[in-house]
Parts: sequence; structure tokens; C-alpha cells
Amino acid sequence: MANFARTDRVGQQIQREIAELVRLQINDPRVRLVTITGVEVAGDYSHAKIFFTRLDGKHDEAQQGLDRAAGFLRSQLARSLKLRIMPQLHFVYDASVERGSHLSQLIDQAVASDHHFDEEK
Repeated sequence: MANFARTDRVGQQIQREIAELVRLQINDPRVRLVTITGVEVAGDYSHAKIFFTRLDGKHDEAQQGLDRAAGFLRSQLARSLKLRIMPQLHFVYDASVERGSHLSQLIDQAVASDHHFDEEK
């Protein structure tokens, strides 16, 4: 089993907690379809980058909703996590899911055109 640094474990716990809070306690419609994809915690625990994605493409409005809820989310994290320093939360759009979907479409198109080319022979 891999030996994870404490910051990685704290990041994973923050990811689980934030995902649950967004799902159950944030009533902002801009944040409804958000998925938390990862968290990077600074070594001194002062800041945490929280990566999110939204499949309907409205990531700018989701960013605004998450930024607005950051204080509430941080206070809720402080209640559930026992850390001496609760990091400031910074939300960052994660475009990797969108890029993966686009690449998958390109591959499907290439396979379909290759199949069509083979049928013409």
C-alpha cells in the first residue's frame, strides 16, 4: 500500500466533506451539478485548491456559486475536521473531464470514418 503524505490524506478528507456539503447543504442552483474532482492542500495547511467540474458547461456560474459559499463550507469543515489550521478554500475549474470527453468523441469519429473507409474497399 502506498504511503501517502498527511496533506494528501487531509485533501482526500476535505474532498469527501465538501462533496457531501455541496450535495446536501448548498441550495444555490449554480452549484447543483458540480462534482468535486480533487483537492490539493498546501504543506502548511493555509490554502486548499478544490478542483471541480460541471458537465453542462456552465463552469463560470458554478465558480461564482462556490466562491460565494466558500466561507460557509470552510466553517462546516472546521466543525467536522480536527485541524489546528483550517485552509482557505480556492475553487478551480477542472477541465480534464471535458477534455477526456472531447478526445473520446474524436476517437469515435476516427473509428467510424476508418470503418466507413474499409467498407468502400
